[in-house]
Amino acid sequence: MNNGGPLWRALALAGLMVSGAVAPTLAAQSDIEFLGSYLGDWKGRGKLQGANTETVVCKLNLTAANNNTKINYSGRCTLAGNNLAVNGTVAYVDAKRRYEAVMTSNASFTGTAIGQRQGNGVVFNLREKERDEAAKRDMTITSSISLIDNTIYVEFLVVDDATGDTIRASVPFAK
Repeated sequence: MNNGGPLWRALALAGLMVSGAVAPTLAAQSDIEFLGSYLGDWKGRGKLQGANTETVVCKLNLTAANNNTKINYSGRCTLAGNNLAVNGTVAYVDAKRRYEAVMTSNASFTGTAIGQRQGNGVVFNLREKERDEAAKRDMTITSSISLIDNTIYVEFLVVDDATGDTIRASVPFAK
């Protein structure tokens, strides 16, 4: 596999960032404070690996929402001349006792990720099926974003369901 065409790379970039658009909730104070500790500007640089390896560069800005129970974010990643823009929010939904995030992007990739506490952080996991209409193939997309120890770490995998070919990315972010 040659890291796919523009759609594959766009989906790969889309998987690098997760955001949420959820209804306001009465989150536990410690959960709100935890999310608030990630406010600010973040930069990430990592590798996208398939048949070839390419560098991916990302920027992410997290800001407090008006009601202070969720975080808004906007981000951009660049890979091989392609750009991905993502926007949304991340929140703790007290009624469900979990974190939730929903991503929207300029690559028509959207999804909801559920966050679970792991140690002193939160890990969001997303698994979706997408169709590459140009290639007439189905793809399985799995991504995770970890907010642990004042760092953000993103892992992403796209699998061509017909061939088994993969594209994998790992991007650590720092302030």
